Amino acid sequence: MGVQSIVFIVCLAAAVYFFAKNVSKIVRNIRLGKPLDRTDNSAERWKTMAKVALGQSKMVVRPVAGFMHILIYVGFVIINLEMLEIVLDGIFGTHRIFTKILGDFYIPFINTFEVLAFLVLISCVVFLARRNVIKLKRFHMKEMTGWPKSDANYILIIEILLMTAFLMMNAADSLLMQLASFPSAADNETLQHYHVLADAHNKDFFLISQWVTGMFPDSIQFFVVVERFCWWFHILGILAFLNYLPFSKHWHIIMAFPNTYFSNLKNKGEFNNLESVKKEVAMMFDPNIDPYAAPPADAEPTAPQTFGAKDVTDLTWKQLMDAYTCTECGRCSSECPANQTGKLLSPRKIMMDTRDRITEVGNNIDRHGADYSDGKTLINDYISPEELWACTSCNACTEACPVNIDPLSIIIDLRRYLVMEQSAAPAELNNVFTNIENNGAPWQFSQADRFNWSKEL
Repeated sequence: MGVQSIVFIVCLAAAVYFFAKNVSKIVRNIRLGKPLDRTDNSAERWKTMAKVALGQSKMVVRPVAGFMHILIYVGFVIINLEMLEIVLDGIFGTHRIFTKILGDFYIPFINTFEVLAFLVLISCVVFLARRNVIKLKRFHMKEMTGWPKSDANYILIIEILLMTAFLMMNAADSLLMQLASFPSAADNETLQHYHVLADAHNKDFFLISQWVTGMFPDSIQFFVVVERFCWWFHILGILAFLNYLPFSKHWHIIMAFPNTYFSNLKNKGEFNNLESVKKEVAMMFDPNIDPYAAPPADAEPTAPQTFGAKDVTDLTWKQLMDAYTCTECGRCSSECPANQTGKLLSPRKIMMDTRDRITEVGNNIDRHGADYSDGKTLINDYISPEELWACTSCNACTEACPVNIDPLSIIIDLRRYLVMEQSAAPAELNNVFTNIENNGAPWQFSQADRFNWSKEL
């Protein structure tokens, strides 16, 4: 085993270790949420995941962006299958080990990756232009400044560099294999490292990268330097990018699958009921229910129930998973009628704030222990009541989300806390609540006078 193989194995092991460590923190943070049963109807859930996450059915609602996103997604995922060959070469010190395994199929195999790499590169350039030249409005809302704005650009630039390195590596390698096929190469130790394929003498071995070989100077040493540099840059770049994912919005490429599997299958307008409230309503309709009846002997004791959510630990694990899945694309905010009319609400910001807060809570646990409190809450410190009350609960944000995130459920739980725990509803709503309590309807007229309008007909 050579020095390069040892260095590669150390880098690979370190990357896997740190990635697993960061993923475990995210899983721990999600589990800080309250329990929620999403194990029903597994067949429908698998179907939803295949359609939305794998098939990207909600992305193509906007055809241009959807098509390019599919190119990046499919291309980047499939190209990373080629990383298996690089990993095996790095471990065993071989060069293009799949040439022995695939034989004649290796040429279409690697050229498929070449085409996809080129399409990914072009799509990333277009996406960069949309963000920074055309400046689409949804990419420049108030929450998309600082790190969120830079993060999106970093991801696109990294992918461009990785695809460029892949194509440049192939271009240099094709020239080296071409030279290695000549009889005179037998005495050249440098060229002996490179396998001679059936048609390696043809410099057009690679479909896309052949077009840049003419840019290289006629130097074996230069070809070797470019090939080795791009090989290391490509694989180390992917390993570094792997560890960048948990801190980036690009984490959605992994979270999209479990998030769509556990998405809400019920009608979007259906809200969950609190058991204590249901009991009060049931007693109003059935006077035979004893409000003081003792619970069954085998019933487990329950903690006093709070209404709604004040902080992220009051949300469910699925709502926290939603926050970590958010890709910050802004489709939710661009479809939000409140946002379009200049209100303070941005559903994307709700998800970003939730993710930032649960990450902060997790970091506090790591530094100070599970019982530490920093005195902050999701309401007020991250999300203002004005944002929450601007929501019309129309579900446009949930419908628009490409990965079935449900910002409305978080908004409703936060508003429920304001109303039922702090009595902090706007005056207009308090009037409605009073009318419902006194008149059985949102209007100020008593039940006896409700049909007086019909007397004039």
